[in-house]
Amino acid sequence: MLNAAQIEEFERNGFLKGGVVLDDSEVERLREELDLVMEGKSVKQPVLNRNMKEGESPYDGMKMVANEKVIQIVNIWMVSEAFLQHAGHSRICEEIAQLCQTDTLRIWHDQIQYKPPVTGGPTAWHQDHPLWPIIQPADLVSAWVALDDAVIDNGCMWMVPGSHKWGDQQKYLASNEQFMPYHRKPELLPEGADLTAVPFEIKKGQVGYHHSLTWHGSPNNRSNMKRRAIAVHYMPGHTRYEPSGKHPMLPYVDIKQGDILAGEHFPVVYQK
Repeated sequence: MLNAAQIEEFERNGFLKGGVVLDDSEVERLREELDLVMEGKSVKQPVLNRNMKEGESPYDGMKMVANEKVIQIVNIWMVSEAFLQHAGHSRICEEIAQLCQTDTLRIWHDQIQYKPPVTGGPTAWHQDHPLWPIIQPADLVSAWVALDDAVIDNGCMWMVPGSHKWGDQQKYLASNEQFMPYHRKPELLPEGADLTAVPFEIKKGQVGYHHSLTWHGSPNNRSNMKRRAIAVHYMPGHTRYEPSGKHPMLPYVDIKQGDILAGEHFPVVYQK
């Protein structure tokens, strides 16, 4: 359970480093399952299993560079019992519920982003919720658990403190040559908005939380270390299906517009 100071830090910054939630054996089990899925050896297949550096990028301004890879897997929980159990991790879910101020949590979807050694590509600066144009309101929280130490050298995430309070700025976000964020129309930001980014280094087995509107991105992995992680994006109980665009999870929705997003593909993992 998070204490009052941690909750206040999250509300102020839009992100928070949690504790170590997986021991070495639990991390190793998830790594083994991930290898099976990445190699196409799982019995079922996830919603997505692709190199984000090939084809159309979901992020504006992403430059495609030959041989770069960011392997993205969406909804590995649907094909792996180990990842399903992880999505329902009692401590993570309890703490997410605190941050969302909700008594019910559902899985929106999960996401692996694997940056391999040397060739691991960047993930451009973005906000999550604008890339999810079938759900409202924008108050989801994600739990990002490192399966390797995520440090500056191997392309850890960077965050902009307080940016979750500035609304939807996705179409104006870009990166400079040093991979720091800038805004194409700064006059649209609140007066005094500070765009300074900070590294969000996470130890193997540790969880980091971030709000669905927090600006974040991650540079290349030029090291000899892998950078694997599992992010589970959680919906508070009042999240509605409000489509305004396309999303890979759209085919799995079987409710009417305006209804609470629920169903077998969006299972409840916490209820108080």
